[in-house]
Amino acid sequence: MLLRASATSVAAMALDSSLFLHLTEQFFHMHGYRPGSSEVRSWERSIPTLVNALNEAGLGDVEVMLEYALPLNSKRADVVLAGVHPVTGEPSYVVVELKQWSQATPDEDDPALCRIDAYARPVLNPIEQVRRYCEYLVNFNGALAGHPERVAGVAFLHNATEFGVTGLREIEVDDRGQLFTAERRGQFLDHLRTKLSDRHPGADAADELLAGKPVPSKQLMAVAAEEVRDREQFVLLDEQQVAYRMVLNAVSKAKRSDHKEVVIVTGGPGTGKSVIALSLLGELYRQGVPALHATGSQSFTKTMRKVAGARKREVQDLFKYFNSFMTAEKNTLDVLICDEAHRIRETSANRYTPASHRTGRPQIEELIDVARVPVFLLDEHQVVRPGEMGTVAEIKAVAAKKGFACHVVPLDSQFRCGGSDAYLRWVVRLLGLEPGGPVRWEPDDRMQLLIADSPEEVEVFLEGRRAQGYGARMSAGYCWPWSKEPKPGDPLPADVVIGGWTRPWNLRGDRAVSGAPPSALWATDPAGFGQIGCVYTAQGFEYDWSGVIIGPDLVWRRDKWVTDRTASKDPVFKKSTPDADVDRLIRNTYKVLLTRGMVGTVVYSTDPETREKLRELVGAQREVAAV
Repeated sequence: MLLRASATSVAAMALDSSLFLHLTEQFFHMHGYRPGSSEVRSWERSIPTLVNALNEAGLGDVEVMLEYALPLNSKRADVVLAGVHPVTGEPSYVVVELKQWSQATPDEDDPALCRIDAYARPVLNPIEQVRRYCEYLVNFNGALAGHPERVAGVAFLHNATEFGVTGLREIEVDDRGQLFTAERRGQFLDHLRTKLSDRHPGADAADELLAGKPVPSKQLMAVAAEEVRDREQFVLLDEQQVAYRMVLNAVSKAKRSDHKEVVIVTGGPGTGKSVIALSLLGELYRQGVPALHATGSQSFTKTMRKVAGARKREVQDLFKYFNSFMTAEKNTLDVLICDEAHRIRETSANRYTPASHRTGRPQIEELIDVARVPVFLLDEHQVVRPGEMGTVAEIKAVAAKKGFACHVVPLDSQFRCGGSDAYLRWVVRLLGLEPGGPVRWEPDDRMQLLIADSPEEVEVFLEGRRAQGYGARMSAGYCWPWSKEPKPGDPLPADVVIGGWTRPWNLRGDRAVSGAPPSALWATDPAGFGQIGCVYTAQGFEYDWSGVIIGPDLVWRRDKWVTDRTASKDPVFKKSTPDADVDRLIRNTYKVLLTRGMVGTVVYSTDPETREKLRELVGAQREVAAV
């Protein structure tokens, strides 16, 4: 939040220009950089219009909160007004989305989206935008959890005429999604008077809202429980059930006394870590226990939101990122489930983090502090970036320093790679992640392993499997530069170039381009075939058939693997990254890529000597050309 004051005070600040100076200074203090000219321009033009309307309506004592940060989220509402309801006498809040648009039209395909001349792409209809902000506040602010009726929302398009935006009202308009224009300014004032009293100041109501803890509401958890239960088709076996029960038992202890303990669940690909996470969420929500799911992977989080919250969008907000808890109070949650915890970073700060939040605290500490029972599910062999700190030793060390009990549950049985323990052992021995050196592949009836002589062979083979109804993807080591995102309608660039064969990397952005899915959906959208995935989009996912291109960053020389950091184009490797770390992370990268397939994996190396070694280990009869 950049400013909190009464409408009268904000209007006075706007008159003497101190308002915009204050907002700019606060923005720089919080974010570490200057606001853009468009943002400053919106403050200068929109805020005075709103506070003048409030004062004209006799609501000068209403509390105005500018750039209000939504809990556990990077989004900000333009304004939240706090006051007292004129009928009930209870606290009352109005979320206001300010737009300078003069006109906007609904999108032809989806009225929840709209188009304006300033943007090439459609944007969210402001009615829908402010409605979602209201719902999010109710779902995640403890002061509102039992009082959803206290929140209303309006979009105020103060430069627009009715003729210019009338089509935006084609979508449902309700108490949390209203739209007013300059031509309906009188109606806007009347609407504000129905929500906010002109006889009582709003300071106490603002205090109550700001004091509300950021926890998921009981109503939201009930919806999530129903959603996860409807989709739950998991049967937890053996140590999976042990891990599940240990977490629930720890929650029970925490309820009975001032108790806190850390649970770590370790296991390789496909051992059921994410299945345990979803099962826990469903059970905890059914019990009404405040819990959240968090990961460090954008692709993984977006997919979880899509899978678990496809029918109920409010459920999507229960899936967070590891850096969402920088400012959260200790023990805000009962349970925080940290999935893919090997992606935990040294700190949560990045270049967009406000200066006031750059505490230097380790991210592991933040995650442990925020919940009475923090749960970490991880695979140490999937650490693929410098600065990732999610190891059993690191987590145990922080728990010990804080005096908390810590329990580790290893998962042995696995369900990826056809459930073939032999294949997983072969991969970790191949890459030198376990002692003993590479061993010859002894085929079992669970997993197929094939060697290709060219990327064309890999692609043609996988196309044949897709024609049979299987899912398939091709991925590669990060050994080719990544082009800029193409413009809509432009062809995808030729990124991965091997001889005369070229293919694009998967997209980097959050939108589909030229038929290719956004980055986060590459592994799950059938349209992902045709682009080459990297470790960051493949990690955490699985598909029937996996084609893996081993690039020149990992080659076999005489009797050992040699990593060549100069062949890697991964920008996360800095000059300061030690050679030993680069070696380990490159090997881990190929471990991730080689363990995505459920039915089979086809491997190609760009290096002739390495291909020869793979043929020796796998057997010539298992070359793609022989199949």
